[in-house]
Amino acid sequence: MTSEEWEALCDGCGLCCLHKLEDIDTGEIVYTGIVCRHYDQARARCTCYAERHEKVPDCLVLTPERVARLHWLPETCAYRLLHEGRPLPSWHPLRSGRRDSVAEAGVAVAGKVVSEADVHPQDWAQAWLTAREADEADNRDGKDAAP
Repeated sequence: MTSEEWEALCDGCGLCCLHKLEDIDTGEIVYTGIVCRHYDQARARCTCYAERHEKVPDCLVLTPERVARLHWLPETCAYRLLHEGRPLPSWHPLRSGRRDSVAEAGVAVAGKVVSEADVHPQDWAQAWLTAREADEADNRDGKDAAP
C-alpha cells in the first residue's frame, strides 16, 4: 500500500484528535469532549496536518505496526478495521465516495465537542465530566452516545 493509499483510509472523524484519559486502575481509555485545537470541525481535517508533529509532539503517526498496539483506536477506525481484517463500513468515504457520509452516519465528532483552544486547561475536567454525563444520559434514553 502506498503512503497516499494509507492516508486515504482516514475518514476524518476526529476521534483520534480527542483528548483521552486513562483510568490508572483499569487502563480503560475514555474519550473526552475536548478536541485538539488544530482539528477543523467544519472541514473534518487537521489544520496543520503536514507539521502536526512539530505543533503537537504527542500526535501519533499511525503505521501498521502502531495500529496493532493501539487498543484505544475507535471500533470504527479504518486502520483498526484493516488490521483486524474487517470491512470498511458503508459510510466510509472510500466506499460512499463522499466525505460528508461520516458526519451523516453520526460518527464524526464535529459539532459534538469543544476545542481545547476554547477551554482553559483548568476547566478540562469539568468539560470532560459534562460530556460524559451527556453520554450517559443519552445511553439511558436509548440514543447514540457522542464521543
